[in-house]
Amino acid sequence: MVVKNNVNTLCARFRGFYPVVVDVETAGLNSSSDALLEIGVITMKMDSNGWLEFDNTLHFHIDPFPGSLLQPEALAFNGIDPCNPLRGAISEYEAIHEIFKLVRKGLKEQDCSRAIIVAHNAAFDHGFLMAAASRSRLKRNPFHPFVTFDTATLSGLVLGQTVLAKACKIAGVPFNSNEAHSALYDTGRTASLFCELVNRWKRLGGWPPQIILSESSNALNKHIII
Repeated sequence: MVVKNNVNTLCARFRGFYPVVVDVETAGLNSSSDALLEIGVITMKMDSNGWLEFDNTLHFHIDPFPGSLLQPEALAFNGIDPCNPLRGAISEYEAIHEIFKLVRKGLKEQDCSRAIIVAHNAAFDHGFLMAAASRSRLKRNPFHPFVTFDTATLSGLVLGQTVLAKACKIAGVPFNSNEAHSALYDTGRTASLFCELVNRWKRLGGWPPQIILSESSNALNKHIII
């Protein structure tokens, strides 16, 4: 008999949150005015022993939304040519619709209550995804409106590094700088880093919480160390 919500389930590990790794490439820093050009998404699952691993991957090139700005310095940085017909770009609506469909499916399968964006410097990716969702007027957004898991913060705590490439190196995650600034590649590196951080905590004995029984005044008190 399978015990629901045991410690080796995704929903138990993150208090009902369903982590979804996201990376975006954009034509600027302003999510309300600058174009979203590329997005990568990786969903997570846990194996039977409670180790976090990849599940499904989506990746889309996206056409700039009507009236959006294309900042030359941003395009020079990520090397994207929005006018290149070989990109196979689709509309924001099509991309976000497919992402929401995959995430809602994962929420149901993993018995989670809300999806949460995992990203490196997560406020940036969260802002662009939410702005695109708002413009697309899609209902039932599965993502939490403001809570994120930021791998830059987690890496600073665990590894002493906040830059993605440097954090990956310390964590033992291969990183090729020549492939960086592609949403698909960066999503994969961020997902690998997140898995390593979560699984390292488990290997060190930090998960599941250890329960110690102590006797005080002839009564047993439970102390949970997390």
